[in-house]
Amino acid sequence: MSLWEKVTQKGDVKQYLKKDLKLEKTLEAKDLLALGIGAVIGTGIFILPGTVAATAAGPGVILSFLIAAIVCALSAMCYAEFASALPVAGSAYSYGNLIFGQIIGWVIGWALILEYMLAVATVSVSFSAYFSAFLKGLKINLPQAISGPINLKQHTYINLVAVLIVVLITIMLARGMQSSMKINDWMVVVKIAIILIFVAVGLFYVNPKNWKPFLPFGLKGVNAGAATVFFAYLGFDAVSSSAPEVKNPQKNMPIGIIGTLLIATILYMAVATVLTGMMPFSKLNVADPAAFALQYYQLNWVAGIISLGALAGMFTMMVTMIYSSSRLVYAISRDGLLPGFLGKINESHLPNNSLIAVATIITLLAGFVNLNQLAELVNVGTLIAFSFVSIGIIPLRHHKDLVNEGFKVPFYPILPILSFLLCLGLMTKLRPITWLAAFIWFVIGLVIYFGYGIKEK
Repeated sequence: MSLWEKVTQKGDVKQYLKKDLKLEKTLEAKDLLALGIGAVIGTGIFILPGTVAATAAGPGVILSFLIAAIVCALSAMCYAEFASALPVAGSAYSYGNLIFGQIIGWVIGWALILEYMLAVATVSVSFSAYFSAFLKGLKINLPQAISGPINLKQHTYINLVAVLIVVLITIMLARGMQSSMKINDWMVVVKIAIILIFVAVGLFYVNPKNWKPFLPFGLKGVNAGAATVFFAYLGFDAVSSSAPEVKNPQKNMPIGIIGTLLIATILYMAVATVLTGMMPFSKLNVADPAAFALQYYQLNWVAGIISLGALAGMFTMMVTMIYSSSRLVYAISRDGLLPGFLGKINESHLPNNSLIAVATIITLLAGFVNLNQLAELVNVGTLIAFSFVSIGIIPLRHHKDLVNEGFKVPFYPILPILSFLLCLGLMTKLRPITWLAAFIWFVIGLVIYFGYGIKEK
């Protein structure tokens, strides 16, 4: 077999489905919604509506969230069709491998590894900051030495809270999805309840005059705001990683993916509406606009509750992303592109080797590395996956070994092509330094692929 034939060979659908039968099917639609909402709704729901209103869109940020949701919905429908047609582990990596060939699958998988692991590491650091602030409110101060990444000038050596929260979630997931989902489901309920408390209380302090002018920066500002808040919706794609562990995936996967986006849009728009109604938008360019607005009206008790909501939001996001990244690494190893032990399943039908490997890398990043300059790399991995999944719907429809009796993207092929073009457009908005770092990451990935993966395959 020539090099070209090796890198372009496509996975066998029947073999994929057969291998993933070993994973236990325990997840239902409500669990998928909890995973999705857990990933999508984080601390950003209390920050982005205010800062984007102040800097880009004014009260029109409400429309920015709607436009961003519509753009995301196109990709979400493409993911839903793939998950319905191919209920396999690995999400976009596996779709790429089966539809485009091994090298494209590897590139997508390598991009998603970057997205998931870096996202969790970054959020765990934010969790540590919020938790430390919470402890300070109780007159408890953590030692400087365990409060940040290695920085000899500032006398910090490890971000211990960030490490411990990742370890805690890993232990939880290693015990199985049923117990993990019960905890995650309750945390999502708490988070949504806190968002609803903010909306309900804030409504009493809304002044309609604050919505005038509604479009101070015009439609250009609304579109600029949409490009910014688009990334607030990222995470729904992680739901597709759970496909082989889902009961009746043809029905439940589309509910989980599209339902996540719908609920998230309603919550984001509700918070944006109330927040811009409580304060003139020009005053909301602060680090914590929701808390700032509440404190302005002396509603300190609600501001305190929001801090708990932020912790719950970050916790559920990390649960989804650690879970998804472990299933992704399992899927890549299952195909022989990473060491085989990472693709093993234990007696409880769980890929805990890949889970431990993923958690180890994340804890090293979270505990010892300054991630400020790397956070935007998450967007690169996401948009690459979105692009391939969107355009992949066309060859999926013509795949001779697949008969999809579940969800299908409407207005085919217009919507998949439109989704693909919109993803490419958003890529152009990323900074050059981000693309440079991404280039280095993909070079490393190709070295591993040609040095190890292609030989094993």
